[in-house]
Parts: sequence; structure tokens; C-alpha cells
Amino acid sequence: MIPLSIVHEKGIPMDGSNSCILEGYGAYGEPLGPYFSIYRSIARRGVVLAWAHARGGGEKGEAWHKAGYKTTKPNTWKDFISCAEYLIKHGYTSPDKLAGKGGSAGGILISRAITERPDLFRAAICDVGDANAMRLEFRAQGPLNTPEFGTVKDPVECRALYEMDGVQHVQSGVKYPAVMGVSGWNDRRVPPWQTGKFVAALQSASASPNPVLMIVNYDSGHFTEEKVVSFRDMANQMAFLLWQTGHKDFQPVK
Repeated sequence: MIPLSIVHEKGIPMDGSNSCILEGYGAYGEPLGPYFSIYRSIARRGVVLAWAHARGGGEKGEAWHKAGYKTTKPNTWKDFISCAEYLIKHGYTSPDKLAGKGGSAGGILISRAITERPDLFRAAICDVGDANAMRLEFRAQGPLNTPEFGTVKDPVECRALYEMDGVQHVQSGVKYPAVMGVSGWNDRRVPPWQTGKFVAALQSASASPNPVLMIVNYDSGHFTEEKVVSFRDMANQMAFLLWQTGHKDFQPVK
């Protein structure tokens, strides 16, 4: 059983008509716990907010962490996919209304979820995300992450990194969701080229008319910007997801 947190207003229709944003992380044994975020005010607009507590995180202890780690890492995005399927099956949302979001190490989760099951999602955000796992150890702080994800110098771990790598799994002619990649120009933990390569691959390969965009925040590091930059960035991300999932309050004025 995969823990799944769901927040929404009382009385919403359970007929698949709601925009829904599903977020996940699943890495370093870090649990997704309650915290204040201004973007959650969009629940007051009838949006369903959900958090997948995927393996790789720490919600069920160290065994839960190691079940989404190196060679077991596929469990992380498969758990996220299972949570998406649950939300659809039970009427919280539908594939045309469901958006996924992952950031930092959660870039592995979101890049692989939408490359494995593009049919489940209408839109996705890869926020300063590790989307090119085979090149993780070749960035400024890359060697620090090899204990979590592995190294290409080890044959078994190299194959595991290939499985984690969103860039490597983009296929030409597939109808991918709308995607917004976000990076911070001064990010030393996940440099802009990680997300940028994934966005470029999708732009080149996708057979759908859905937009694939890249935003570079030149005032940002790895979630280390001024609050005004953070608020603007989050507003852009939420507006993009709700536009693409058809929320009535976020459609272009005709």
C-alpha cells in the first residue's frame, strides 16, 4: 500500500472533472510531511491536491527508502503512477485533468513517470529536476549523490542509472503531456542543463500539440531565491498546470 495524501474542498464532484496536481519526491529517505505553501490556496478553486509518498522517501522507515534506491529506484515512479491511477479510478480527476510535479531528486520521478505513462497526465512540471541521471555525478556536487543513485563506473549501477534517466527514455513520435521545465541559473546542486536536456528532448520528439516550455530563473539557485522570485515562479507553474488541465479560471482571454 502506497500512502497518498489528498486535499480538496468538501462537496467537489467525484466525476473526473476536477483539475488535480499530484506531487512526489521519493529520495534520500526524506518523507513528505505537512508544511505551509501558499500555492495550496488553489484548493479553494476546486483543485484537488495530492502527494504520493513513493518509495525512496522515509514515510515507512529505512526499508521504504531502500526500496526506491539505486537498482530499486523504478519503484519510485511506479508508485507515483499507481497513485495517479488511483485518483483517476476513484473520480478525483481524469487523464485530461491530471498534472504531475516533481523537483530536485523528484525530477527522476516525474521525468520517468511521464515517459513511462504519458497517457496518464495532461501536464507536468520538472522543477530544478534531476532528469538526466546518467550525468548526475558529472556536475559540481555530483559525486555526493552517488551513494543514493549509483555511479556509471559500476556496471550494475550504470544500468540502474539508465533506467532512472528521463532523457534516455524520450521516444520520437509519442504524444507527451504539456511540460514546463524550471531551472535556477545559479543552481550548483541541479544545474540548468539537467532539466534543459529533458525539455529539449521532448520538444524534438513529442507528437502532441502540447506546449513544452523551459523557464530559467536568473535570480535563483536551488530553491535559494528571494521570496518574490519564489512566489512568481510558483504562480507561473500553477497557472501553467491549471491552464493545461482546463481549469476555467486559468484559460486565455479570447
